[in-house]
Amino acid sequence: MERTATSTILIRGARQLLTLRGPNEPRRASQLQELSIIHDGSLLIQDGVLVEVGATRRVENLAAARAAIEVSAAGRVVMPPPGSFGVEAEPAARALRAITGMRLETRARLLLEAMARHGTTTVEVKTGCGPDPAAEMKILRVLAGLKREPVDVIAAVLLLLGGPAEGGSNGTESVSNWICDEFLPKIRRRRLAAFVDVLLDEPAITASCFERYLQAARALGLGCKVHAQAGACSSAVAVAVAHGASSVDHLENATVDDAALLAKSDTIATVTPCASFHRDGYYAPARMLIEAGAAVALATNFNPQHTPTLNMQTVIKLACARMGMAPAEAISAATINGAHALGCADRAGSLAPGKSADLLILNISDHRELAHHLGANLVYRTMKRGEFIYEEGEVAPRPVQDMKPAW
Repeated sequence: MERTATSTILIRGARQLLTLRGPNEPRRASQLQELSIIHDGSLLIQDGVLVEVGATRRVENLAAARAAIEVSAAGRVVMPPPGSFGVEAEPAARALRAITGMRLETRARLLLEAMARHGTTTVEVKTGCGPDPAAEMKILRVLAGLKREPVDVIAAVLLLLGGPAEGGSNGTESVSNWICDEFLPKIRRRRLAAFVDVLLDEPAITASCFERYLQAARALGLGCKVHAQAGACSSAVAVAVAHGASSVDHLENATVDDAALLAKSDTIATVTPCASFHRDGYYAPARMLIEAGAAVALATNFNPQHTPTLNMQTVIKLACARMGMAPAEAISAATINGAHALGCADRAGSLAPGKSADLLILNISDHRELAHHLGANLVYRTMKRGEFIYEEGEVAPRPVQDMKPAW
């Protein structure tokens, strides 16, 4: 679609404008219900940044609005895009060696474009090739090339041990030393990742390796995340809180004590209902986490093989239907809390002056309708940094000769 050609845009007359404006911190408990809705709301955008957010009568009468290109949102919901995070590349190192970087980038771009059509404008992608430097660097370089097209890509290096390091040693300790002393400094220098993630599976790795990896990452200024496995959920929560991790993911086996520990920390509890849905497993106790006071976020956990769902609207629906979350809670968890988990809440996650003009216009008239649709795409338009990167098209016959070839 054609990109917006003006630097000033007025999005006018939303039936519900979900701003999620509030304190600059993750939402907890009853705060998750507070969407800061403006009925008949409008937004004024200049040079890709939100400059005014408020009632239509006030915003449309501003001097800057008179020369703006007007986009009608009448009868629709306008809200911040939910971040799609917890996305797992999970590539096999052997397969990565055989595929070219260009082919890998093409496949990744198709997935990112599909996410944009479903309303995602920021994606966290976890790598995880194990101690194979060539494969890991290849995928990190590809992700670096995709950072701003069509969505922002935030890379997280998922630590997997168990194979030989570059020097040929099979010992876990030597692999850990190589990762901490050589690999992490290299990706930091090249700015290839924002976070490190660790897969906490107690039988597979010693606690000392975890400690060293997370400490090395923090010393380099990288954010930390923890990936819990079924048998080590409580240990994962404890490690995440102790190291100030931005989030701990996969909390299907979280206990009351885990919830209490998270409630006293800044670590965000990430739950992934689609992973449970596809694997027919237990759902994370989101209701318990919320009532304990933990900051809960929602993620797709998208993986082409195991969790092939890239639509965050479906995640919100499942959170309401299977985890007992209210629609407002699920929206807050998917937007502002997701932005905090990704370290980008200063520019995304809510609609407030000074933030990036990232937003969705939805084909619904009330935000609670998100809890009633499963698998549908309700996005009318997706905006990223003040440009429409997706617009719903009409269904109409199209001559074959007008269609572009796939190659």
